[in-house]
Amino acid sequence: MDNKQQRLRKNQDLYQHTGNKLNKSLISGSIIATLIAITPYLFYLYESVPDTKIWNTFLFTYDSAFWKDANYSMWILTSKAIPLLLLLIWFFTCRHWWYHVLLVPIAMYSYQIVTFFFEDLNYIDEFQLIYMVPIMALIIPSIYLIRAQIFNKINTVDKSLEELEEEFKITPKNFWRRIKEYF
Repeated sequence: MDNKQQRLRKNQDLYQHTGNKLNKSLISGSIIATLIAITPYLFYLYESVPDTKIWNTFLFTYDSAFWKDANYSMWILTSKAIPLLLLLIWFFTCRHWWYHVLLVPIAMYSYQIVTFFFEDLNYIDEFQLIYMVPIMALIIPSIYLIRAQIFNKINTVDKSLEELEEEFKITPKNFWRRIKEYF
């Protein structure tokens, strides 16, 4: 009897641990799915902005000095911010070996948003490739090296591409651990 009770307790503890992990996964998955589902609504928020140079709200006053139209400037901001949001979600949820390549468009959109806020600069989106070269110089060779390792293992070991990709997958425990992985 004592042995059965111990096994029952172990099974209950395992079930509770798995249940908690499943609940956390379900909650975070629901939040991510909701964010992705509402992106069209987030994008069209610019339509609620008036077609005036100065936009007054109860929270702030926005002066679209360079753009001369608050509606137009918010359209530009949402056209940069929504793809950035989707790329960030993809980056932090992707488990494939090539996910670091997503840092290139993430850096590009981030740079575009930063230059948007310096609206008195007339060269927005003109010289972004120059600033992207160092990022691409780090990411592209590292992705190529990972790819070379995969194909080297394919040629020397009898494993399928899916099994090798499974070896290179990174499965962090939570969102913050994945962020700490990069910094």
